[in-house]
Amino acid sequence: MIKGIAYARYSSERQTEQSIEGQLRACKEYADRHDIVLVDTYIDRAKTGTNDNRDNFQRMLKDSNNKKWNYVLVYKLDRFARNKYEAAIHRKHLKDNGIKLLSAMENIP
Repeated sequence: MIKGIAYARYSSERQTEQSIEGQLRACKEYADRHDIVLVDTYIDRAKTGTNDNRDNFQRMLKDSNNKKWNYVLVYKLDRFARNKYEAAIHRKHLKDNGIKLLSAMENIP
């Protein structure tokens, strides 16, 4: 069984819980199409993606050290990080743990 988790985030008070629901719905549909079982979700509400100072994002990175899942699934890559330097560091952290980052809406080479 291939396991994954979903990470969702919205950045401002102008966005709503519907934004999270839509992101998670797209991640679930992607997971279903690719035979990935989502075993957990990590959600940050009203948190910017320009830095990694997000409680559940940090918890997700820490939990990746346990290597209990194979994929981190996000709606779009900007939900993971907007800072390219931090994104590269965190993708390497996941890769070092044998975990691949996937986007439900974008093709990642």
